[in-house]
Amino acid sequence: MSSSLDAYLRSALDADEGQRQIAEAIRHLCTASIKVRNTIIEGGSGNDLGGQRGDSNSDGDIQKELDVIADKAFLQAARDSSFAFFGSEEQDEAVTLSKDGLHAIAIDPLDGSSNISTNVSIGTIFSILPVTDAHRKNPKSVFEQKGANQLAAGFFTYGPQLQLVLTVGNGTHVFLFSPKFGGFVEQAASVMVADRSREFSANMSNYRHWDVHIRNYIDDCLAGAEGPRERDFGMRYVGSLVADAYRILQRGGVFLYPGDERKGYQKGRLRLMYEANPVAMLMEQAGGAATDGARRILDIEPESLHVRTPLVFGSKREVERIGRYMTDSDALAERSPLFGKRTLFRP
Repeated sequence: MSSSLDAYLRSALDADEGQRQIAEAIRHLCTASIKVRNTIIEGGSGNDLGGQRGDSNSDGDIQKELDVIADKAFLQAARDSSFAFFGSEEQDEAVTLSKDGLHAIAIDPLDGSSNISTNVSIGTIFSILPVTDAHRKNPKSVFEQKGANQLAAGFFTYGPQLQLVLTVGNGTHVFLFSPKFGGFVEQAASVMVADRSREFSANMSNYRHWDVHIRNYIDDCLAGAEGPRERDFGMRYVGSLVADAYRILQRGGVFLYPGDERKGYQKGRLRLMYEANPVAMLMEQAGGAATDGARRILDIEPESLHVRTPLVFGSKREVERIGRYMTDSDALAERSPLFGKRTLFRP
């Protein structure tokens, strides 16, 4: 029988009280994920889970019924976990939960909510950060920490199976919820991203908005075996970050969501704190890489909880190759105001 998540947490997070609190927090997050999973399976007791609530979240997106349900479930999990602060995509400001808590959580309670009505995999992404006395004096600064400070990160996927992809800094591990067992069991220990890839993941409908450097990279992939890459590439794109990330963990490949020329997209669309940072930590712990096209994601200092970033992650060699496209000496970047400094991040 596979080992349980609980056994793994006891082994990996038992050095001190702070680590034991992280382990307990992960257990509470798992409980919340099961509640969300059961709500999805039951169809929300008659509610339209993909229906609009009429309210908008911090991002300006109209909230779905399941967005709100998930946010409440994970907020309660955060309270039960003694987190000091809770920063959610669904709330404008971070919530202070405990003056004495040692940790904060940044979370996207429901990633991929546009896929609810089409029964495509969706998920929850989270990042656990340390809290210091300085953060308590200035709570906003808690969510202005670099991703390199993360103590743990992971995501739940609600699909044919409920999975937890988790890192606490000693590799990336996959756990599967087993109703028969009554909890999560280890599905894969220390997964590694394939170093080479033949797949890319991008929303090709945005091709015309991208900078020439990104279009050049995509064009070279599409040219196949006859082109400069000398091999055929496939394209896979779910539109649910957790699903795309999990596929790359299993099969290799690279994911791209660059900034582009459209209003509101110049700095990218994904949130640094509770989407890019946790995915970047998981990728790096699995031997992959994550950048904004030039800079390592985990080295970026965020300006606020909801700040956006371009995001490239996956097989390390492919991420590095995209970086070379972005910094090529041909100076093509000078043609675009988006990339005057040859980085996906520059607005």
